[in-house]
This record gives sequence, structure tokens and C-alpha cells, in this order.
Amino acid sequence: MSASSVRRVLLGAAALAPLAGLTSCGGVTAADLFVVTRTGPAPAQRLTILVNEEGVVRCDNGPILKLSDPQLVQARAIQEELRTPASERLSLPPRPGSVYSYAVRDENGTVSFSDNSASQPHVLHELALFVLQVAQQVCRVPE
Repeated sequence: MSASSVRRVLLGAAALAPLAGLTSCGGVTAADLFVVTRTGPAPAQRLTILVNEEGVVRCDNGPILKLSDPQLVQARAIQEELRTPASERLSLPPRPGSVYSYAVRDENGTVSFSDNSASQPHVLHELALFVLQVAQQVCRVPE
């Protein structure tokens, strides 16, 4: 085998190496973006949503469901914006009259807040809206 042939084989193997870990007997497994738990005074207000990188969603450990493409883009943007608050382990207490409380965990850490917590970063408002929309449109939870 010539030196150029060896080089082509090595370059081809190097290009495929990152893909080797993606497949297994069970197929490709995507990383989780985040898991968010919403609690409220009524049982129907309690919800846990797990969102992964491919837009797969599990609501309260139920069946596997799928986000729309715009919802997946929104989830990825939320996860990106959560990086700093999560790494800082942001925890905002509820004020009187709070209905919902949220805890969101991603690879960077956990953020906890309530629907009326003071000084919320904008991303927490986006997350609360995302949870509401996914609950109604994907999980089919009556609100």
C-alpha cells in the first residue's frame, strides 16, 4: 500500500471516529436538554417534562412524544440561556399569591423559581410559557 493510500485510510478512519460512539444495538441516543418540574396546588397542575436534543419529550414519564420544530428551537434557546443561572444555582423564592413553582435542571445545574418570583431573568418567563404550551399542545394536559 502506498503512503498516499495509507494516508487516505487514516484520514477516513479519523473522520468516522467521532461517529462511532453514536450508535449502539439500540440506536442513537440523544442528550437531554433539560428536565423541568412544575408544581401547583392542584394535582393537574403538577407536571414533569423531559426534553432531549432531538425534540423528544416525556411528560410525567409517559409515552415518548415529539416537539414541533419551532418548539425544539425554542427549547434549545432556553437551554442555552439557562447556562449562567443554572451554573449559579439560581433560586428565587415565591412571593405571596404564587400559583406555580418550577425547578429546571440541565447539565449546568438547577434553577428554581415561582411564577411571581422577583427579579426573574427573561429566560424564566420563556421557560414558564414553554411549559404551558408543551403541556397543552404536546402532553395534552388540560390547563
